[in-house]
Amino acid sequence: MKRHLLTWLPCLFGLAACHATAGPSVVDLASPTATVHLTLDHVQRTGAVEQASDGVAQQRYAFQPAGHPQLVIALADGNWDWSTQGELRLRVQNAMPWAVTLSVAIDGVKPGQQLQATVGVPAGPAQTLVIPLQATSPRGEGMQVGPPMPFDDHGRPTLLATTVQGALDLRHVTAVRLGVPSPQATQTLLFGRVDTASGSPTLRHAYAGIVDRYGQFARAKWPEKIDSDAALRARVTRPDKAGSSGPDPYGGRLDVHDLKRAGWFHTQKQGGRWHLVTPDGHAFFSLGVNAVAIDGGRSYVEGREFQFGDLPPDSGEWAAFYGSSDSRRADQGASQGIGFNHGRWFDFYAANVYRVDGHDWSAAWRKRTLDRLQAWGFNTVGNWSDPALGQAHRLPYTRSINIAGVYANVASGFDYWGRMPDPFDPRFVQATEAAVTKASADVRDDPWLLGYFADNELAWAGSGPQGRWGLALGTLAGDAKSPAKQEFIAMLRKQYVAPETLASAWGIALDSWAALNVTGFAAPVPNEAHPAIAADYRAWLRHYADTYFRTVAEAIHRHDPHHLFLGGRFAVNTPEAVAACAQYCDVVSFNIYADLPQHGFDAAAMHALDKPVLIGEFHFGSDDRGPFGKGVVSVWNEQQRGEAYAKFMAAAAGNPDIVGAHWFQYTDQPVTGRLLDGENSHIGLVGITDIPFAGFVEAVTAANRQAVRR
Repeated sequence: MKRHLLTWLPCLFGLAACHATAGPSVVDLASPTATVHLTLDHVQRTGAVEQASDGVAQQRYAFQPAGHPQLVIALADGNWDWSTQGELRLRVQNAMPWAVTLSVAIDGVKPGQQLQATVGVPAGPAQTLVIPLQATSPRGEGMQVGPPMPFDDHGRPTLLATTVQGALDLRHVTAVRLGVPSPQATQTLLFGRVDTASGSPTLRHAYAGIVDRYGQFARAKWPEKIDSDAALRARVTRPDKAGSSGPDPYGGRLDVHDLKRAGWFHTQKQGGRWHLVTPDGHAFFSLGVNAVAIDGGRSYVEGREFQFGDLPPDSGEWAAFYGSSDSRRADQGASQGIGFNHGRWFDFYAANVYRVDGHDWSAAWRKRTLDRLQAWGFNTVGNWSDPALGQAHRLPYTRSINIAGVYANVASGFDYWGRMPDPFDPRFVQATEAAVTKASADVRDDPWLLGYFADNELAWAGSGPQGRWGLALGTLAGDAKSPAKQEFIAMLRKQYVAPETLASAWGIALDSWAALNVTGFAAPVPNEAHPAIAADYRAWLRHYADTYFRTVAEAIHRHDPHHLFLGGRFAVNTPEAVAACAQYCDVVSFNIYADLPQHGFDAAAMHALDKPVLIGEFHFGSDDRGPFGKGVVSVWNEQQRGEAYAKFMAAAAGNPDIVGAHWFQYTDQPVTGRLLDGENSHIGLVGITDIPFAGFVEAVTAANRQAVRR
């Protein structure tokens, strides 16, 4: 369809067109009666005005297949002054039997001045679409994913754009654009009244009272949701028959013969397949769960008490479930833009356990949880779990070595959890020694310990097509006093001797070695014309990774010569980092968020390195059990979570190099976001109430039983 420009007279906005029209604005897209420009770009106004079920007039607009068909509303002369307004409101109804994506852009006078939002308009009755006239997002409300839309705002179906990006001088608003991105077929929407309102009442209403006294999402229902303490106790205390470990107390299988009995967990390859081997000499496929902890329900409440419907008093018996923290981290991408990220928190999960078990709630929870894990076919307590679960000697467990301290670091460009530790800094060596000493102190002689992970998801690579080289580029761009930078320059000086030789090999201007040593040096990206760049970066990345893993491995072996070094839980990696890990670690661990394990790491490369692989994290989430997020790998519903788990686990168990897989995590994340970074997804085996998700757990149990018989 061709582009049309329709100019309608007289006043559609209730105010005469002028250079700057101030105050509330009103447009009726069903009955245009004012001086505006309405531009229809691959959009058709079809049919007569219709009356919705509530009597409101609406007009159909058909968005034709095109790159971005849009309807643009602007004054015929001048612009609007919305400096006293806080919301744009639009009456909208989807005429299609499926959800339609609608983009809304509000333009300013100056280039780059624009607010943008994208919403999914569900099929069904008419509703009010509300766009806050400011940048906003669920992160600003303390959580990564906002509440589902639409919601009932005092009896009015309301669709709030929970994420608005950009910036706009509200004194000079020139246009409102309504578009449908790249439709493959005609999509029809009905529009009615468009207006503005002062303040941001809808934004507050959308988040008000979203959590009930049990930490559940208040506006939805699902099979495991409860509404009373009696119902909570009845659902949580249903017995789970604990699984039996059999002749091998550690859960090993007896049908794989000729494996070494070492008294400690170790690895062994037999018949082309890698195995973890129990202290008694039996094959062991590690089926683990991460974050099996009673403190997983903590969420900040300070400053946003309005989001919680019935918080207990912070005194008496409930005082134990309140605390204070500070999750602000300037150098951590995960924390950026998160509001309500410090101050007082409440632990909904622990409070619910207390409601069920009373005075001995922590001991009762530990027994119940171990019973469940064994009944569900798990045989390992994974990272970040309650240490007492491992000390119970019912399931093998892992330990995390968190190398914290004040030492130099390097930016790789992917600094979600922070910058890379600088392993060439002597202070890093000292921090490693202290961390290993602490982690191994009470477990070095425990045969139930599977092994140690070091750190988690370090930034071994950057982002984008040149991400592999991020750590090399970041090293050379670093501070002149950086130990890593000094080490890299020393390598280059030894290889090239003269700066002119390096300049020629890299195709850059370099008059002296001092020029390379400046802070912010812009190192070249590898290119075909200068293959030495990639070769030198590869050598540096391997040296960097060798130094890191060797430092940690030597510290572990000094303090605990018995147990396995399980690697660093790669989220991003380079071939050089993986090869170094394979050299110094007993097992290479990957956190894999994909539909299948083989889609999350280079299986062929690992097979060539001839080292066993442990999947440190994986999960599948949906949004039909309370929390708003679907996790890193999402499916449509709870049933598909079980199906995805079974498919993933079968593929893991069928790979001869994979020796285990650990689910993340035991408990759903809080509706309003966890303390660390506001994550709030339904990814648990149990909910915030400690009630298991029965259908999912049934599928998990069946898959686990199959996996250990691989």
